[in-house]
Amino acid sequence: MAYPTVSAPYGFRPINRLDGMPYAGATRTYKIASTYNTPIYFGDLVILVTGGTIEKFTGTATGSPVGVFMGCSYTSAQSQPLNAQYYPGTSVTNAAAVVAVDPVILCQVVATTAGSAVSAGALASIGSNMEVVTGTGNANTGDSGMSVLAGSEAGTAAFPIRVVDVVYATATGADAFPELIVKINLHQFNNTTGV
Repeated sequence: MAYPTVSAPYGFRPINRLDGMPYAGATRTYKIASTYNTPIYFGDLVILVTGGTIEKFTGTATGSPVGVFMGCSYTSAQSQPLNAQYYPGTSVTNAAAVVAVDPVILCQVVATTAGSAVSAGALASIGSNMEVVTGTGNANTGDSGMSVLAGSEAGTAAFPIRVVDVVYATATGADAFPELIVKINLHQFNNTTGV
């Protein structure tokens, strides 16, 4: 059976750890400030901000994410407590995000153009750093639109993502891999600068 075609970005999906151990679903819960009005989707990178709350990572070429958004709970405008795939950003209270915060977690992600069209990385991408494409999340599925920027592979220390491997099953050519295995380059908990 052939691997499904990669048709769009879906954010960062935790798959295992850099040391080879499986990802066991370990997460930490953080509040989302009631004044924060930006949607956060399943698979979005997030940052910890002053006050101990999280927000969507909006950096592209710099920044230190704290982890990957894995869903949330909140109270709806109708006073119903809900668990959800994404944070809608408005008309909710008591929001709390579930975040995969392991500094050595590996994620599968799609390489795209700046406009979020699926592209590819090469074997030479392994070991390089890449920029993030923030993309647009999907309110119907709750999935992220984040990806990494194809062609941004470099040794630039500030780039937020490090490529660890390619997903061989998604190859569209001899050296073209739409999906990559990555880690956060400078995890917020490993950054000596605090919030």
